[in-house]
Amino acid sequence: MSQFILIAYDISNDKRRTKLHNKLLDYGTPVQYSVFECLLDEKAEKAMRQAVKRIIKPRKDHVRFYYLCATCLQKVETTGGREVLGEPPPAIISG
Repeated sequence: MSQFILIAYDISNDKRRTKLHNKLLDYGTPVQYSVFECLLDEKAEKAMRQAVKRIIKPRKDHVRFYYLCATCLQKVETTGGREVLGEPPPAIISG
């Protein structure tokens, strides 16, 4: 089962900020430059957290992980931009 995680970060160093942004593209969708929505299973979440740790400097950089339950996700509102991530519909294979 996948977990919805909203990641927000504040990194003053341009190089580290860009590196983190580019790495998070492997795990989620940017909804603002320093905010990502991720729908990850346990294995992908662990890999993402390890990738974040390798990039940031904990005493200088700030990264927050917000875990949203299904009920909370239904209450998210947007005023533009991309729709909130959701589970993809099940695939039907015929043939």
